[in-house]
Amino acid sequence: MIGVQLAQQLKEAGLNWKPALGDRFAIPDHDLDDEMFVLSNMTIEVHAMPEGPVIGFNGTTEWALDDVGMDETVWLPREDQLRELLGGTFRELRRGRAGYEVAIDLLGEERVFAAETAEAAYAGALLHLLAAAGAA
Repeated sequence: MIGVQLAQQLKEAGLNWKPALGDRFAIPDHDLDDEMFVLSNMTIEVHAMPEGPVIGFNGTTEWALDDVGMDETVWLPREDQLRELLGGTFRELRRGRAGYEVAIDLLGEERVFAAETAEAAYAGALLHLLAAAGAA
């Protein structure tokens, strides 16, 4: 799983989250930095409100949190989600000196992103694509 800091970088680079069951997310800056939450149709759901989508915590008695705005959350995409977001640019995932390497093809040029985990390598490649899309 990628960390909150890397997930925040993806969000700031323009990664758009369309919440789905099973998605993981964090709520930074609310004394919950070390907590990871999962969208579930039983306890944590996305609700459409007039002011925008909110994540509702149904039946939680542990804390006084009924809901939180989507803008206050950070999506923690899984490995398969990160790979899917790379789309047709993805070429391969391989073991490397640093742990894992993700190779993408961007406009006919291969680029490789290395990290300790596969998820972090995918996230590095995705950050690069988001930056390239923003510069275009």
